[in-house]
Amino acid sequence: MNVRLRIGLASLALIVLATVAPASAHTRSIDHGGTYFGDVIVERDQVVDGDVTVMFGDATIEGTVNGDVTDVGGTVDPRPGSVITGTVHGATSDSLHSVAPWLPFAGASALMEENARMIAALAYSVVILLFFLIFPVRVRVALERVERHPGLSAAVGVLAFVAIIPLALLLLVSIVGIPLVPLEFVALLAGIFIGQAALGLLVGRRLYELIRPQMTPSPLTALIIGLIVLSAAQIVPVVGHLVTALVWLVGLGAAILAFMRDSAFLGPGSAGRPPIGGPPMNPA
Repeated sequence: MNVRLRIGLASLALIVLATVAPASAHTRSIDHGGTYFGDVIVERDQVVDGDVTVMFGDATIEGTVNGDVTDVGGTVDPRPGSVITGTVHGATSDSLHSVAPWLPFAGASALMEENARMIAALAYSVVILLFFLIFPVRVRVALERVERHPGLSAAVGVLAFVAIIPLALLLLVSIVGIPLVPLEFVALLAGIFIGQAALGLLVGRRLYELIRPQMTPSPLTALIIGLIVLSAAQIVPVVGHLVTALVWLVGLGAAILAFMRDSAFLGPGSAGRPPIGGPPMNPA
C-alpha cells in the first residue's frame, strides 16, 4: 500500500475515533464517594460511603448515600426508596448564571451542546479528508485557483449560491429536468467539500510555514492542520457563522473554477502561465 495512503487512512481513523468517543458518553454508575463530571447514578440496593459531588451533570439516587450529595450545574433526583444520610446541596444552571453570567456555559445542557458542535465539526472534517483522498487532482487545481484568484473565486461562489434555487425551479418546471435536481444539490455539496479541502490545504500550509519556515509540509499534514484551524474557527459563536459562509463561498467558487480552463475566464494569454506547483502539492 502507498505510504501516503497509509498515512491518510491512519489520520482518518484517528479523526473517526475522536468523533465517536464523545458520543459514547452515558450516565455512570458510582459505588464510592468523590467528585464526578457528567451524569451519575447510584443504583438500587447500592451503598455509597462518603460525600458525592457532581459537576455539570445530574445525580440520580436510587440506593443509599452515607454522606452529602452536592450537584453543581445539574439536579439531584432522589428516587422512591433512596436514602441520603447527609444533606443535599444544589446549584442549578439558572443560579450559576445569575451569580456568574460571564461563564461560557452554566450547565450540562450547554456543555453537551458544545460537545455536539465539536462532533459535527469533526465529522465534517472526515468527509473533507475523504474528498481530498478521492479527488486529489481537483483539490490541487482548486488550491491553485484560490491562491491566484481569491476575489474571482468568491464572486463565482456567490453567483453559484444565488443561482441554486432558480436553477432548481427551472429544472422542476421543465419536467424532463426533475431527475437532475438531486444531482444539482449533490454537485453543490461536492463543490463545497472540494473547495474547503483546498482552503484547508492553503491555511495549513501558511500556518506551518509561519511556525517552521525552513520546512514544507506534506499535503496531508497541511490539510489536517488547516481543517483543525477552520473547524476551531467555525464553532466560535457568531464569528463561526461568518467564517463558515466565507469558506463555503470562496471554496465553492474555487471548486467551480477548478473544472474550467484558465483561458475560459482569463483570456487566451493565460495559457502561458507557469504550471501548478510548489508546496504543498509537490511530492516529497
